[in-house]
Amino acid sequence: MATKRVPVVEGLFSEGADGARLTGSRCATCKTPYFPRSDLCHNPDCTQSAMEDARFGPQGTLWSCAVQNYPPPPPARYDEPYRPYALGVVDLADGLRVVGRMAVDDPKHVKVGARVELVLEPLCREEDGTELITWMFRPV
Repeated sequence: MATKRVPVVEGLFSEGADGARLTGSRCATCKTPYFPRSDLCHNPDCTQSAMEDARFGPQGTLWSCAVQNYPPPPPARYDEPYRPYALGVVDLADGLRVVGRMAVDDPKHVKVGARVELVLEPLCREEDGTELITWMFRPV
């Protein structure tokens, strides 16, 4: 039987023929991107809040990263035993800067400036075997 895969939070991302995308919004007036979606533009220089749905990704550049060496507090989810992971800040090609886990086996191999792509990967597994899926970035 196939493993059931469900998003860790509905509506944050999608996957289609063009790959994985984050689901957010962009102000049509000032072009400021938002993730997750926002009903209002928060740019103080914007003259009119005109929000539109937007999709972001899949290509970007790793701007910064850190290794999470200890288990994060609740409500964070992870499989036992806990394994350290890299957390990156990525500048996506379409203007959004976003934080996400890095989909790598060894967090020490993550390099700032690397080209990355958005992927949807398991965050953890529920007791019934269901995989909770989230967005991550993989070096290309």
